[in-house]
Amino acid sequence: MDVADRQATVWGVVFAALLHLGIVAFLLLATISCNTWEQAINSLGLPKSWNPVTCSRPIQLAGPVIQATLLGPTGAPLPAPSKAKAPKPKITPPKAEKPKVDTDKPKPAPVKTLPPPPKNPDTRDQQKVVAKSTEKAEHAQRAQREREKQRMSELEAQQQAEIDKLFKQMDAAGKQSQQADRQAQRMAQRDDLKKQKDTSDAPANTPQADQAQSGTAGQDSGLLGQYQAAIQNAVTQAWLRPDNIPAGTTCKIDIVQIIGGQVISANVEPSCPFDATARRSVENAVMRASPLPYHGFEKVFARRLTLHFMVNE
Repeated sequence: MDVADRQATVWGVVFAALLHLGIVAFLLLATISCNTWEQAINSLGLPKSWNPVTCSRPIQLAGPVIQATLLGPTGAPLPAPSKAKAPKPKITPPKAEKPKVDTDKPKPAPVKTLPPPPKNPDTRDQQKVVAKSTEKAEHAQRAQREREKQRMSELEAQQQAEIDKLFKQMDAAGKQSQQADRQAQRMAQRDDLKKQKDTSDAPANTPQADQAQSGTAGQDSGLLGQYQAAIQNAVTQAWLRPDNIPAGTTCKIDIVQIIGGQVISANVEPSCPFDATARRSVENAVMRASPLPYHGFEKVFARRLTLHFMVNE
């Protein structure tokens, strides 16, 4: 039994004792006679209206005294006539009204008395209560673990969804990049076809070169020759030259670029006299020189061009 139940039991016992004392006091007061009440009220000097008990008085009527004569065995000799005057009628005082009891007041609720605690409590009930409390605590812990597990699974699913979304964006970006590359190649092919058409439309008296030359290997001193010479210089500065390549050697390189000079690819033609290591070094030099010269050469810019890379001394 906890402290609250113990206090409730004590207060119940106290209220029950007070109730019994009140009942005993009421019974004692009820046994006192009305004359005793009147004497007590008069001795205390209290108003008569405070007297809760009023003694009944004989009824006296106003008027002359009625004389009656008894007949029969019980009869008595008539009294001698007297000249006494008839007594004056006594005036009885008005009866004191009893105080009215207000029946509208609510009656006090009966006090319930609690049974006394058992002398020898049953330990089995306590064990049941403890077992039930332990079971409730374990159930709450299991529910908490389930909620945590569900929350972790939701977080993992959310993270996985974000990762999938990121991969989709990367795939879309890759597809866009590939599409841009294909578009750049198509545009380069279109420019090449346009160049070929312009070349075919040249006048018949235009002399044809014996060998295709570009850059420093050509004799063109115009804007196209300057453009090819600028590319030659940019690749030469970025080239890590192997020791086994003699000076004066020329290697053709096919270059694909976009507007601005950004190199897309660089491939050495099979006719290049370099070995495999030197060929890779030239291709890497072209990629390192990216972006190639562009500003000032917009008129002669070509998406696809062949560089006659010459090895200087």
